[in-house]
Amino acid sequence: MKTFKLKKLIVKEGIEAKLLQHEIKLLDGLIINREDEQNRWLIEAFIDQSYLEFFKRLEEERQEIMLEVKITKESNPPATFITNIIGVNEIGDRMNVLFMGTIVDRRIHYIEDLLERLVKEGYKGEELLRKFKAIL
Repeated sequence: MKTFKLKKLIVKEGIEAKLLQHEIKLLDGLIINREDEQNRWLIEAFIDQSYLEFFKRLEEERQEIMLEVKITKESNPPATFITNIIGVNEIGDRMNVLFMGTIVDRRIHYIEDLLERLVKEGYKGEELLRKFKAIL
């Protein structure tokens, strides 16, 4: 297992065909690559208890939750995870939220989107390959 510092947490929530982003002010946090067969990560956010109602609601809905996080440094690019809440714990006037999930490889999505765009623009065969390599 590898453990990293959680520097930023954004919860992305779909409500009525809109994607709402909730930036959660962290007091502290960890993110652990479990390196298991399912390629799961454990994310712990230590936060103010003012978020209790929000996270209890998400936990009760039992739906997958998309997170965007920054790991180790604020300057790092964000990583996207598809998670479930596995615990919400009150700790005095603070709380922690535990998520379990998998990382979304944004590079694959970028490449798929790029190829789709080039095909729509009419590129094909060798011309498609040359244009694709030139952009990457």
